[in-house]
Amino acid sequence: MDGTGVPLITPFDEDGELDAERLRELVRWVQDGGVDFIVPCGSNSEAELMGVEERARVVELVADEADVPVMAGTGHPGLAETLRQTDLAAEAGADAALVVTPFYYSHDDETIESYYREVADESPIPVYLYSVPAYTDVKLSPEVVGRLADHDNVAGMKDSSGDVESLQRERRLTEDASFDLLVGSGSVYAHALDAGADGGILGLANVAPERASEIYQFHLAGEDDAARQLNAELVELNRAVTSKYGVPGAKAAMAERGVSAGYPRKPHRPVEEDVRAEIADLIDDATP
Repeated sequence: MDGTGVPLITPFDEDGELDAERLRELVRWVQDGGVDFIVPCGSNSEAELMGVEERARVVELVADEADVPVMAGTGHPGLAETLRQTDLAAEAGADAALVVTPFYYSHDDETIESYYREVADESPIPVYLYSVPAYTDVKLSPEVVGRLADHDNVAGMKDSSGDVESLQRERRLTEDASFDLLVGSGSVYAHALDAGADGGILGLANVAPERASEIYQFHLAGEDDAARQLNAELVELNRAVTSKYGVPGAKAAMAERGVSAGYPRKPHRPVEEDVRAEIADLIDDATP
């Protein structure tokens, strides 16, 4: 997959239950904004606060509503759960699986590589590696990425480290493979595209799908200066709805844009009014 993907927000009602109709509405919202593919059950989806069967239901709803490819987040700390989640995602209609690095316990590079090979061997759909050290404290090394790229069922990677140097090394080590390299940080989207990324999976695309997609379209047109300028204009909004205020901030921002993303699931809490006002100002600046 290439282009602009979105780790789709999961809407919950006030009691913390999945809101299926709102989820369908969000699929239509991001598609109308121009995203190229959708990623349910990623980090911005609150996937780690959902059970296996609930994640499968989310993927089923998204795949049924979407007109673009679906890459489902299926990773768990353990192999058995990851394999089961991946099977369920395939049955629900996902086109590919996004598998986060095993976390909680520490593992060396050889163990992580072996884990991914086993997942890719067993998965009925293509597997994308997922490195998000800010949440897992695990960073896939470029050398492991390069070796895994040769596996027939490893289709690519989402690198959410924000480290463009690592991304450039990953690109160099995978250049002879059919391997989609996707960046996971909206703050460096244009720079990552310049460095050889094929696209991105951006939390920002929940809030401003049309603007995130515009960065990629500028890049395709060879207008890299315009892509970088637009990216710079979106940095503060991206920071607010990811690293600064997280999922509650993203849901507040979407409400400011007139699309209901429901409530954050506990232990998350809705943002306070001063934060909501700050986000509203950033939305005004970033989405003219």
